[in-house]
Amino acid sequence: MTNPLSTETIALVKASVPALSEHGAAITARMYERLFEDDHIRGLFNQANQGEGGAQVHALAAAILGYAQNIENLGALAPVVERIAQKHIGYHILPEHYPFVAAALLGAIGDVLGEAATPDLLAAWGEAYWFLANILQAREARIRGGIEQTPGGWHGWRRFRVAQKIQESAVITSFILRPIDRGPVVPHKAGQYLTLRLPVPGQPELKRNYSISCAPNADYYRISVKREADGQGGSRFLHDAVQVGAVLEVTPPAGDFFLPDDPQRPVVLLSGGVGLTPMVSMIETIAERHPDLETFYVHGTLSSATHAMDDHVRGLARRHGRIAVTTFYNEPQADDRAGETFDHAGIISTDWLQRNLPFDRADFYLCGPKPFLRAFVSGLSLAGVEADRIHYEFFGPADELLAA
Repeated sequence: MTNPLSTETIALVKASVPALSEHGAAITARMYERLFEDDHIRGLFNQANQGEGGAQVHALAAAILGYAQNIENLGALAPVVERIAQKHIGYHILPEHYPFVAAALLGAIGDVLGEAATPDLLAAWGEAYWFLANILQAREARIRGGIEQTPGGWHGWRRFRVAQKIQESAVITSFILRPIDRGPVVPHKAGQYLTLRLPVPGQPELKRNYSISCAPNADYYRISVKREADGQGGSRFLHDAVQVGAVLEVTPPAGDFFLPDDPQRPVVLLSGGVGLTPMVSMIETIAERHPDLETFYVHGTLSSATHAMDDHVRGLARRHGRIAVTTFYNEPQADDRAGETFDHAGIISTDWLQRNLPFDRADFYLCGPKPFLRAFVSGLSLAGVEADRIHYEFFGPADELLAA
């Protein structure tokens, strides 16, 4: 990634690092306040991520600080650029939205830093912002172009009908989505997600990401959703209000977490709770397309009551012959039997993974709740797994995981 920024801009941005370290969260909080004064711009964001104790505010503050610290080594930002670009595809962020963010960011820097935000500093950050924005817009254009040129691809929001609704466990339900226009759908990469626009009564329109839980195909998508008791109602709306025949709006598959077309190393799929959804997509794909791929699927959940799609996954593993499935139940029920309905009581540990898996040569794919990912993204790294063999999906601000 070449760096055409002027030496003056680079020097000013680097000089702002101490101020960003001290005031970054205040700047990003003020930036969001400015952005959300416009209802149209507010509607582009997943408002669930604006809560969580200010998690999105701190995530953006960390990203801005990281940009400033790496302003002379922009290649280090490539993975972050890809993740942001994929999210923008999901939320249908377009080039015309970028000026709103620029104005809000520069205005927030001025509001928080006061006299320290000199005209030269603001001009430098304006140049730095637009340089990165242009990189993002170019990448997003390439992603959109690839989707639209693929049979079944589309741009923006497309209407899908719920063709089936399947109870998978006490807390997880699957939804089969087929396009109303009866055309094909672009095959996703196993592990990617869809973004849905949900018209929840009494609330501003919600946008939510849900992993696709079936193998890539040209006919339909399946999402498998856990009903969350708290939160802002997206999962409750799907479980309680959305019935077979309902119409939902969806953007094309997106995400930088997926199984490669031609895996070169053994694969370990590691999930907790509803994090199994992209893993089921990967296992179906491996069963269909990779008969010789050595695969290990390790899943943790509370009990058989919360364990979705277990019979389906084990059936695929038996037919494939080189997929090993291991389940951990943290709170087994009275009728759960070790060695029959599950394999181990308790929680998955890095030590167990080291003892039982090809730890030094496998690619690890992770998905699960925040504590699960925080433990294993850092735990695998500290245990010696190289960063390029650790792949994870995380919905929401990922600053804590990146820091780990």
